[in-house]
Amino acid sequence: MLARRFPKSQCLSDYTTTLPRLIIRVYTIYVNQSKRWNISPKLTPQADQALEKFPPILRQLLFNRGYGTDAEARAFLRAEANFDTSPFQMTGMQAAVGRILYALEQREPIAIYGDYDVDGVTATALLVQTLQALGADVRGYIPNRFDEGYGLNNEALTALKEDGVGLVITVDCGIRSPDEAAHARSIGLDLIISDHHQPADLLPSAFALLNPKQAGDAYPDKDLAGVGVAYKLAQALWERFTLGGQQIDFNLDTLLDLVALGTVADLAPLVGENRMLVRKGLQKIRATSRQGLFALANVAEMAIAKTTAVNIGFVLGPRLNAAGRLESALAAFELLTTQDVMLAGQLAQKLDVQNRERQRVTREIQAKAEAMALADDPQAHILFAVDPGFNSGVVGLAASRLVETFYRPAIVGQQSEETTRCSCRSIPEFHITEALDQCADLLVRHGGHAAAAGFTVKNENLSALKECLKRIAAEQLSDQELCPTLVADLEVPLHEMKPEVLKYLEYLQPTGYGNPDAVFVSRNLQVKASRTVGAEAKHLKLSLSDGRVTFDAIGFRLGNLKESLPARIDVMYTFEANEFNGRTSLQLNLKDLKAAGL
Repeated sequence: MLARRFPKSQCLSDYTTTLPRLIIRVYTIYVNQSKRWNISPKLTPQADQALEKFPPILRQLLFNRGYGTDAEARAFLRAEANFDTSPFQMTGMQAAVGRILYALEQREPIAIYGDYDVDGVTATALLVQTLQALGADVRGYIPNRFDEGYGLNNEALTALKEDGVGLVITVDCGIRSPDEAAHARSIGLDLIISDHHQPADLLPSAFALLNPKQAGDAYPDKDLAGVGVAYKLAQALWERFTLGGQQIDFNLDTLLDLVALGTVADLAPLVGENRMLVRKGLQKIRATSRQGLFALANVAEMAIAKTTAVNIGFVLGPRLNAAGRLESALAAFELLTTQDVMLAGQLAQKLDVQNRERQRVTREIQAKAEAMALADDPQAHILFAVDPGFNSGVVGLAASRLVETFYRPAIVGQQSEETTRCSCRSIPEFHITEALDQCADLLVRHGGHAAAAGFTVKNENLSALKECLKRIAAEQLSDQELCPTLVADLEVPLHEMKPEVLKYLEYLQPTGYGNPDAVFVSRNLQVKASRTVGAEAKHLKLSLSDGRVTFDAIGFRLGNLKESLPARIDVMYTFEANEFNGRTSLQLNLKDLKAAGL
């Protein structure tokens, strides 16, 4: 959710006891912002005619997602890629496959070196299981976030070499590790880098580089997650391996559950090939034979047979991530690869406990980071909070909460004796990685995307870095009216929200980043009943009517609006089925609300 709107009195009563008066005033300005509502333009007459075989609401939803012809729309709804998906289009794929096949022939030990988030863990599990099926001597290696940090490190590469490994394949990391690649070469270790992050100008010198974002790469889809790139490597290996007529008792499609988990959890856009892979992967999850997933869904009290991308994003993904945030991601890797029922249950319980602990630690860091950022510079266009006591595994989550609350770019970090490691989150108006690029001379390392990044800085350069980023943020943001923008697909009378609309919405699945849920606006609705629900009355439960139909509505994290709720309101919402106590009803899931006619 984006920045929350609180009545002014609530802001003051909540924070008077903890923040100085000046900071309270500025804090109130930040969190009391209204959200901007944008409704997508009505589809053109040409698109309306081209999509005439679809129901009117679905036509508008398809048009909003960029599909203006019948053929394009049907390919999207069937989740088909409308381009060649051969993995051998990817630069470096021929060399990578050849080197791996040589390792298989020679029984050469191989290590899959992954990242500690869900994308990296699933990609590691995918390639380990692929190579095991091909008879390889293969192991997974995931660095410890706290001891080793992100990505490749020389000590780990040396240890793998000393343990007899001759080939290391990275997944979800390595594209910005030229020094480590040079070290691998110097000790006689062959390195295949598979990654999806944006490459720097200087590419690592490796045996092969697999990354559709590298200059000149011919692969059509540039939005694959790290696990997606790993899957393309598995596809290429399978294709080459079976050309010789060898029969293998293994179906590559069984790994699509891992692709779905990593792709959704890493917020890769759910369009193009990602959409196709995730839809198929969700089918595998719903009928999973993977003991770890079944156990994890069980401890989370989630019906695995009805898994959606939302369940991955908010239930399975956070639990898999919790291991790497608080301790070691090896528990998540073991969970995804074990077939031992007892071990799967134990690991699932461990991840569930760690996830609850992660939530508690995040709340504590968030509260302290808010106070620190505002005390440091309450009028800054970018918020900073750095402390030696912060857990580096959850600073990114805390930064996300700052962005949600204040609608400003935010940086939260953990300071050690010599360096500070930070996670950054941003808003659409500010490309955080490009800003870091402008301060690169002050950084030890950095990387990321438009909305999220990370960096390491020597402590003696921290103050200069803060000033550099504050200056860039002020230049780019000072003339802009910063408030969250919520986008709706169309405005509809409430009585048109009928059960068949849910069938249309099902065609859009999987939804998520890049392919959002359909969002509607209905106006001038009567509030027939209202109450707060949930812990600390955080959520708002309403009964809304347009005079012809009445719907229940739930507004998560909108409970603070209860006291100032007008009699008639306009609402922005998603339309969904709510299952409770064995009964299914239709309800509105509120994104925002405001007084009717404003």
